[in-house]
Amino acid sequence: MQKKKRILIIDDEKLIRWTLRQKLTEWGYEAGEAETGAAGLKLAQDGPPDLILLDMKLPDGRGTDFLEEIRKSWPELPVIMITAFGAIEDVVTAMRRGAYDFVTKPLDDTKLQSTVLHALEEAALKKKIAAYREIESMKFGPGPIVGATSVMSRLLEMLRIIAESETSIVLLQGESGTGKDLFAQTLHLWSRRKDAPFVAINCSAIPATLLESELFGYEKGAFTDAKQQKRGLVELADEGTLFLDEIGSFDPALQAKLLRFLETSTFKRVGGLRDIEVDIRVVAATNQDLEQLCRQEKFRKDLFYRLNVCPVLIPPLVERRDDILPLARHFISQYNAKFNKAIQGLEPEAERLFLSYSWPGNVRELKNAIERAMIFETGPRISAQHVPIRLEAPAAGPGAGAPAAAADLSLPEAEKRMVEQALIKSGGNKSKAARLLGISRDALRYKVKKIRGQAGS
Repeated sequence: MQKKKRILIIDDEKLIRWTLRQKLTEWGYEAGEAETGAAGLKLAQDGPPDLILLDMKLPDGRGTDFLEEIRKSWPELPVIMITAFGAIEDVVTAMRRGAYDFVTKPLDDTKLQSTVLHALEEAALKKKIAAYREIESMKFGPGPIVGATSVMSRLLEMLRIIAESETSIVLLQGESGTGKDLFAQTLHLWSRRKDAPFVAINCSAIPATLLESELFGYEKGAFTDAKQQKRGLVELADEGTLFLDEIGSFDPALQAKLLRFLETSTFKRVGGLRDIEVDIRVVAATNQDLEQLCRQEKFRKDLFYRLNVCPVLIPPLVERRDDILPLARHFISQYNAKFNKAIQGLEPEAERLFLSYSWPGNVRELKNAIERAMIFETGPRISAQHVPIRLEAPAAGPGAGAPAAAADLSLPEAEKRMVEQALIKSGGNKSKAARLLGISRDALRYKVKKIRGQAGS
């Protein structure tokens, strides 16, 4: 359910405030009121409304002066001035300082309702345009989801059903590089929220001391460097989608606050006292086993259960090998446009190499491989010599026989040998080995565990 638009009335006449509040409520809005400019600014700072009705003459100053203060903090917030009939000079000043429009006393209900509606529609349109620009900026990003397998078909159908539903929380799970950010963007673009902001934050990339203020914002004076109020990413994502990437790394000390927000759709800015309500969908993503983190007491069980209402598991590329060549063709087309080239596809040997490789870095690694090959390729098709992947057995020790050729290995055996080779090259250091393979340390641990399980079976 979409929340009601909030309108703030700033007028020193009690009867006018009461009348306006009754009318706005009748028209389906939520109304707040203040009798002075300073009180109105304080209410707006606690939680910016969607529109302000501002009287031209107030006990503590002129409405045009308060209009300037409003414009400094909220440049896009529509303000409608209330003025006495015939005060043309004041109206001209107000319009020059950024007022959307004006209404005169005595107030005409029809004129007021129409003006409020048009102001809100124009503000919403500006928000949509900003969102479209953001989407356009992703032009050379991951692009549409590409998949030819039945696994991907089922996954995309599930994604569409979720996107069109009113569920407010979605959990994306999958190995690093499987495209969880692309799935989150797709959920946003397929939903009713597509014209509103898509706001993303990587929870592991921001220090714990800053994460709370980044998400929820802060009030002026909340801490030493808080020289002015700041709206957080949650507030900026209002009516849209908030993407919390690497949720498994979310600071344990803040998990209770995140849980409260997910359950109530309200939050307080750091240093704030007032609850602020937003209407957003939260899409969380992780490549970690959250249940295991719960057992290790690194992740709250109640938070996991709240996030896990609508889980989506994205399979690794090695489990949907029929998607490899369609993805390669998609990225070739994408980089043809970016690099102004006309590469027609992969040579047969390059195709065999792509299909034989285990892609431990998943779709991200495949995309990077295509980009690198496109930079150096001068022929009509990408040749194997420009593909930056090789299926090599680990270096043979003294007295060992010749290594098996890559083409002779099964996929599990090829993956096993690549892992072994990376561990040998890194001297057993799993972090270095993971970097050599282009995967996360957790993904490497999982692969080592799987290999040991196969050896013991």
